[in-house]
Amino acid sequence: MTTPISSDNVELWSGKDRGDENFPVGVLIHPKLRPHVHAFYSFARNADDIADHADLTPEDKITRLNRMDMVLSGAVQSGSPSASRLRESLAQMALPATHARELLIAFRQDATKSRYASWQDLMEYCRFSAAPVGRFVLDLHREDRASWPASDALCAALQVLNHLQDCADDWRSLKRCYLPTQMLTKAGISVEALTAPATSAPLRAVFDDMLERTAELNRAATALAHQLRSRRMRLETGVITNLAERLHARLCRQDPLAGRVKLRKSDFLAALMTALPRLA
Repeated sequence: MTTPISSDNVELWSGKDRGDENFPVGVLIHPKLRPHVHAFYSFARNADDIADHADLTPEDKITRLNRMDMVLSGAVQSGSPSASRLRESLAQMALPATHARELLIAFRQDATKSRYASWQDLMEYCRFSAAPVGRFVLDLHREDRASWPASDALCAALQVLNHLQDCADDWRSLKRCYLPTQMLTKAGISVEALTAPATSAPLRAVFDDMLERTAELNRAATALAHQLRSRRMRLETGVITNLAERLHARLCRQDPLAGRVKLRKSDFLAALMTALPRLA
């Protein structure tokens, strides 16, 4: 049954495990900036929960996301605590709401669109679902926007890796599939291949094609740390880039249908040690 919309708070937890995150959120950046990163993350997390809520209709989702947008812009003053906090944070740092509002484009799309025709179609989705996160953090640090292309590549890689991790669950719980239809058709299979207990050879070929393209994004992302002025940002970026490469390697070896492929605590420590030279 659909949960009624309250004008006091449209935010609604989807029931997803919020603790199962692949990558650190602002852990290594300057403590003075962390609250602003966390405000942005909280806004994104709550919007994502609305878009992924199994009991909400597409119309309900759009209504709730629109309310978050109105609170963020100041058109209305209440209805989304995370949007109110982010609005205050952005005002304090003299930053526009552009990146957060671009995220809402992707979340509205998630509410109504369940399939992606091509890799290009998926990359266009990542432009709004992932790239704004990196761009916000860069703007928060007053970094040169020439770093955006490498940041966009890293954010898209992280998004695709997450799609591959969750491909079976996304289809089972939301009837949503981010595997490009053209790739599935080329392999001679349909999205129903995701319902099997283990990955078939044709589906593995689709995964490998996506992972090969994601490797190209990871390679493009390696330029990012060298373009940044902030030493802490270089470290954080180095850690995340290394974690993306480690998760990519695991997905190349392991079966996401047989169980969720994820990073270990040892991966985080190893990524940190690998990134430390970037402080020099």
